[in-house]
Amino acid sequence: MIDQQVSLRGGAARLPVRPRTGRFLVLAAVFVCAACGLVYELELVALASYLIGDSVTQASVVLSVMVFAMGIGSLLAKRLRCHAAVGFGLIEAALALIGGSSALVLYASFAWLGESRHALVGFSLAIGVLIGAEIPLLMTLIQRVDRQDAGGAVADLFAADYVGALVGGLAFPFLLLPMLGQLTGALFTGAVNAAAGGALVLWVFRRDLTPRSRRLLVLANLSVIAVLATATFLVDDFERAARRAVYGDQVRVAVQTGVQEVILTGTDSDSLGLYLDGRLRVSARDEHRYHEALVHPAMNGPHARVLVLGGGDGLAAREVLRYRDVRSVTVVEIDPAVTRLARTDPALSGLNGHAYRDPRLTAVGADAFTWLRADRHRYDVVISDLPDPGFTASTKLYSAEFYGLVAEALAPRGRLVVHAGPPEARPRTFWTVEASIRAGGLATRPYRIPGRPSGFTASPDRLGGGGGGGPEDWGFVLAGARAVGEPGRGAGAPVLRSLGESELRDGARAAERLRLPGQVPSTLIHPRYWEEA
Repeated sequence: MIDQQVSLRGGAARLPVRPRTGRFLVLAAVFVCAACGLVYELELVALASYLIGDSVTQASVVLSVMVFAMGIGSLLAKRLRCHAAVGFGLIEAALALIGGSSALVLYASFAWLGESRHALVGFSLAIGVLIGAEIPLLMTLIQRVDRQDAGGAVADLFAADYVGALVGGLAFPFLLLPMLGQLTGALFTGAVNAAAGGALVLWVFRRDLTPRSRRLLVLANLSVIAVLATATFLVDDFERAARRAVYGDQVRVAVQTGVQEVILTGTDSDSLGLYLDGRLRVSARDEHRYHEALVHPAMNGPHARVLVLGGGDGLAAREVLRYRDVRSVTVVEIDPAVTRLARTDPALSGLNGHAYRDPRLTAVGADAFTWLRADRHRYDVVISDLPDPGFTASTKLYSAEFYGLVAEALAPRGRLVVHAGPPEARPRTFWTVEASIRAGGLATRPYRIPGRPSGFTASPDRLGGGGGGGPEDWGFVLAGARAVGEPGRGAGAPVLRSLGESELRDGARAAERLRLPGQVPSTLIHPRYWEEA
């Protein structure tokens, strides 16, 4: 009984280092393990948002499951306190292997099985249990090193844990992702985790280990590091194979920018596919129908100065530049890599009619929301060709505040057109966008055109919860300045007139007459309009 009390409270004489040094090393291990643990959490959230979409839901699932599992891990760790050193070493080896390989397995399950939700929950549970078991064991180990009251030991441990979490949380977006990417970053983090946990136990607490447990820990840590190193060596081949499984065999460009992952497939302008963060944004087989329907209704009126928000691929700008009386086009794209590809990639620049060579076009690399707040110009037409409103990362660009900024940027007779998502598949999203535009001070006229035909197989569209054939319809909202107090109208009544079928046909014929050489004919389809709610 006396020996057990000494083992739990002190025992510094059995350690190969002085108590102060041992205490510092334990806290350093806490710091490193906490940083690695938070990187695993952020990696799961980031990859789940990329593969499944809806980052709020994925973050909620990962964090809630992980916190719950940490509580379970803390309870289970009570059984290991009498073997704290070897227990902590084995837990860190398991955490390094599971956390380090989590991104690889998630991506593989999606690429070849088409589903990653179950793997996401499983990894969240496993990683949470192992992280939760760390602190109780470290509490025992730090009291083995230095005699101090329990309150002081808990304060020291949690201070090191929180600071480590801060460093891990900052290192993930600013160091690991830009320098190593998601898969290699997770594998590197696992190797660091295994090295830190193994070094602490095998050096500082080696006298507490039996020869058998020492051999077990050495074998476990070396095996984990070897597996992670081998996976790192093969990760490029794995990524290429996974991309082929998801995007097909014609991936030409795959680059991780500071904003998103950009994928180009297809060998020419007839087969090109552009994916941003795994979601199909452009398919050469049907993009002209989408961009003509987006641009031409808004061009029915003054259109000397045009602003395109998003649309770095240059395809909306191509339609605008068909009109010879357009004097200037400003394209505001957050990712310079997209505009660079639109300028230089032969297939994409051919598809956009080499729009970036037109002297009337000016490209700006900036966030649309921030740029609008600083810009003081007025525009006759504003075209919002932004990411799908169904994904959380783009929600601020579909807010009433954003449309209020657009309203201030419009000339007195200016028009705004917004891609608002498929009204049939996601009516709540579509009508929320329409209501937000009205809340921003504009009168609205929603319309839609049929989307990709059934059986469309130009390229897969599975990432982010897309469908194999894409949307069945494309929904848009055309909007303009709201008149206040006009005779015979109530305040705030909409002043946009409904576009007639003959006017739309005239617009299609005009687009055909102005078509650039080599471009596909106009296919503008008369949209179906809804009355305002």
